[in-house]
Amino acid sequence: MPYLFTSESVSEGHPDKVADQISDALIDHFLAYDPSSKVACETLVTTGQVVLAGEVKTTTYLDVQKITREVIRRIGYTKSEYMFEADSCGILSAIHDQSADINQGVERSNPEDQGAGDQGMMFGYATNETDNFMPLPLDLAHKILQEMSYIRNNDSSILPYLRPDAKSQVTIEYSDDHKPVRIDTIVVSTQHDDFGSDEAMLARIREDVINIVIPRVKAALKPELQDLFTDDITYYINPTGKFVIGGPHGDTGLTGRKIIVDTYGGKGAHGGGAFSGKDPSKVDRSAAYATRHIAKNLVAAGLCDQILVQVSYAIGVAKPCGLYVNTYNSAKVDLTDGEIATKIEELFDMRPYAIEQRLKLRNPIYSETAAYGHMGRKNEVVMKTFGMNGNSKEVEVELFTWEKLDYVDKIKTAFGL
Repeated sequence: MPYLFTSESVSEGHPDKVADQISDALIDHFLAYDPSSKVACETLVTTGQVVLAGEVKTTTYLDVQKITREVIRRIGYTKSEYMFEADSCGILSAIHDQSADINQGVERSNPEDQGAGDQGMMFGYATNETDNFMPLPLDLAHKILQEMSYIRNNDSSILPYLRPDAKSQVTIEYSDDHKPVRIDTIVVSTQHDDFGSDEAMLARIREDVINIVIPRVKAALKPELQDLFTDDITYYINPTGKFVIGGPHGDTGLTGRKIIVDTYGGKGAHGGGAFSGKDPSKVDRSAAYATRHIAKNLVAAGLCDQILVQVSYAIGVAKPCGLYVNTYNSAKVDLTDGEIATKIEELFDMRPYAIEQRLKLRNPIYSETAAYGHMGRKNEVVMKTFGMNGNSKEVEVELFTWEKLDYVDKIKTAFGL
């Protein structure tokens, strides 16, 4: 029987994402000046206030206030009427030294013996229903908000009332064989200027989202996905009414509260650990990237239509406790999921140090991950500039290395595909 599945996304101006972006900007600056930095940085944002807290082991010093204000300014909180503004908000830092007890479990005289920065389980997922091997409901939810963000930042005359905070949600109908059939529902809630009566504002926003934003998103998709946009889609645009008060003034934001938006929109599974604000010695982050890398390459190699990969660790121990695979009965090889997992262990070294080296995770690559998902993004090489205490530094980095399809041939050989 056909079924519905829903995923949501949030914009870079959502208060939880503001917090994530601040935390990851600090991570990038620490790693740019000291790649061996160990950092766990949490951020809270509320009306006119930012609170930074966490633990750091590093040789560098950062002007955390300057970095924080730059992030808030880039997101678009630059007007006093937002009640949260880059140049005037208060910033309290409670960042202190990392616990020596934790550090002794991670660092080793032989780098390859580096222990996991925490216990826990991490999941990676991939499906062939989209070109980027991501679940379609989440991919579309991201794309809707990315298009609105592009308009707000690059062509604001089209939708001149947009403010930074927004959420989206997409419900897809799937067939019995798990293929997308149609889009059932699209929900968009966007913060906006106060530019008229409530009825006039809501009518304008609804019309613009349905007749401007959605067609622009649809036009960028391949034809078979464009066909999912029918006249029967149910739209809920700002369903609660006016949305003038938003961002950190409307809701307090915290690092790590959008872990499902960050990953697979509820498809597959999640181990519960957030990513932003953590250096790659924290396997919550690095191993989640590594399992996504494995899953994507397995699906791209044709081993299966979709797959879930789990890895788990004990704190201070390099070797994983175990590797689990679920192909959802979609495997194209005559092997059990357990046998597939055994072969994966032979192909991918999942010790924390090996993951850091394979995916180049000790580079300042994390600010780009902190909005619109950590998975399914474009792998590319870029030049980034960091300025601190009169010391400007340019760093060439490769973004989203876990999205590379660099193990497809090895997988095909190992599995006889």
